[in-house]
Amino acid sequence: MRPDAELPFFFGPDGGLFGMYHAPDVPARRAVLMCAPLGQDLIRCHRIYRQLAQALAGQGLAVLRFDYHGTGDSAGETATVDWERCVADAVLAAAELRARAGVERVIAFGARLGGSIAMCAAERAGFVEAIVWDPVLDGSDYVAALDAMQAALREDAGRFTQPRSHADVAEQWLGFDTDDRLRRQLRDLAVGPATVPTMVLDSLGGAETIAWDRWIAPPGKVASIVPLTPWNDLRRLETAILSQPLIQAVSGHLRETA
Repeated sequence: MRPDAELPFFFGPDGGLFGMYHAPDVPARRAVLMCAPLGQDLIRCHRIYRQLAQALAGQGLAVLRFDYHGTGDSAGETATVDWERCVADAVLAAAELRARAGVERVIAFGARLGGSIAMCAAERAGFVEAIVWDPVLDGSDYVAALDAMQAALREDAGRFTQPRSHADVAEQWLGFDTDDRLRRQLRDLAVGPATVPTMVLDSLGGAETIAWDRWIAPPGKVASIVPLTPWNDLRRLETAILSQPLIQAVSGHLRETA
């Protein structure tokens, strides 16, 4: 990999958004914007996002990973994360990627809430396609799952010698500060039918699998990924989410549609 293949930088009106640009070895004709998930999913997906970005750059695509306001290395406190601003940050990042790569065709990729953000930003950002990995379509179910995991974590004898008080974790989700505003925004989240060609990568499996075909329209498609991804397994909360089949599915799809 070239020494200048990965370029960290700040962008946005106030220079507060952090990005990592992956430059291809050849002039790019397309670019991929990687929309990260939030909270613990962001931490767990960091490595696979980097691996996927490197693989796609190796195929000649320009790639941008970035952090929303209040997440990662961007400005702002964790408790200030706002759903609408995350969507707006994705729109800004798409414009930044076009300018930096010199291309118009930008494809969005996102896992879990990152996929939801990509879909909500799709029209404003002008994405030509979205590739989403187990996106969250129903925010109320997602919030309920986070609350259940947080309640179990509070009493987890494997991590704590005694249960923590409700007050200690009242405004947290799995170690990340949150507030009532974000809770309400996510609880009310209902991602409508896809408005751009969409590929869903489904690694939920079993009862969690969603009727994706009712959400996407042709030429969209669904691809199953195995092994299944343990998003809500508290025993693996600190374990990185890794999936070579996911990387192969995304890179293979983009190679076919070049």
